Amino acid sequence: MGSSFQPVIAVILLAVLSSVLAVPTSTLPVPQRRQENITPLVRTQVSSFKPYTNYASTAYCEPANTLAWNCGPNCQANPSFIPIASGGDGVVTQFWFVGYDPTVNEIIVSHQGTDVSKIVPALTDALTLLGPLDLSLFPGMTLPIQVHTGFAATHASSAPQVLAAVQEGMDTYGATRVTTTGHSLGAAIALLDAVFLPLHLPNGTVMRFVGYGTPRVGDQDFANYVDAQNLTVTHINNKDDPVPILPLILLGFHHPQGEVRIESNGVWNSCPGQDNPSTECSTGSVNLIFNNEFDHDGPYDGVTMGCSSGGATGTAPTGILGLPIPIIAE
Repeated sequence: MGSSFQPVIAVILLAVLSSVLAVPTSTLPVPQRRQENITPLVRTQVSSFKPYTNYASTAYCEPANTLAWNCGPNCQANPSFIPIASGGDGVVTQFWFVGYDPTVNEIIVSHQGTDVSKIVPALTDALTLLGPLDLSLFPGMTLPIQVHTGFAATHASSAPQVLAAVQEGMDTYGATRVTTTGHSLGAAIALLDAVFLPLHLPNGTVMRFVGYGTPRVGDQDFANYVDAQNLTVTHINNKDDPVPILPLILLGFHHPQGEVRIESNGVWNSCPGQDNPSTECSTGSVNLIFNNEFDHDGPYDGVTMGCSSGGATGTAPTGILGLPIPIIAE
């Protein structure tokens, strides 16, 4: 490690140590952490994620192009998709789109990840404070659940429009299944969507979340709440990507269950439990010193995140602590 990284690490460690005593204690039962039964996914399981991987990547395209479903290879990867609505400016509000996929009979919601060419999303990532959910969006959530305030604010900027589009799609196509997806910051927004939407949709709606390079979104109570819902959660991490280990557990942040980690040999491992400490999973293998930010964008089964045409945007894999992350390349 070069000497230029040491001041950064010192600042990070000081912030961590000074924050430990302020971290609230969970009031909900904590699922037992397990590091046994790390199982590889078979090829058919890996392939089943491919449509959602492409939807997450497509969210980096301009809203006008996703609404017309005219964004080159990104849109061509899911040719049957029927767009319903899109929005965002890529600055204050991340790009998003909602539509219907007749091949799986699902409403799809996808959110853009962090874009290095726009400073506001990067600053949003830097807000590592925990705060309560907005009860106007999350009615009845009276438990002491706290989430990343920056992610919550970004989610709120598009939540009403996304809900209206999902409701329109369910009414128009008779769909009862909704999948939210995204990469990086987009995955954080999509996970909040997966908690938010069922509070406003008909009983019996089947919710699913598929995230890529997902940062930790909330505290232990949030992770426990997610795990207790009728919600299928999969957050896919690529190799030594540092974003899934941020914000730090010592700052009070936790992942729900559902981690899948792509190993350097291409094997996709299912990591049971929350923040599995196995060295085959992100929490047990990746840290602030030994990581590779270039793994953040993929590839995920051959898909590298970003819009290849129709309004290309970039990504910003770091900055969730508001500090540079020292990188050791593979």
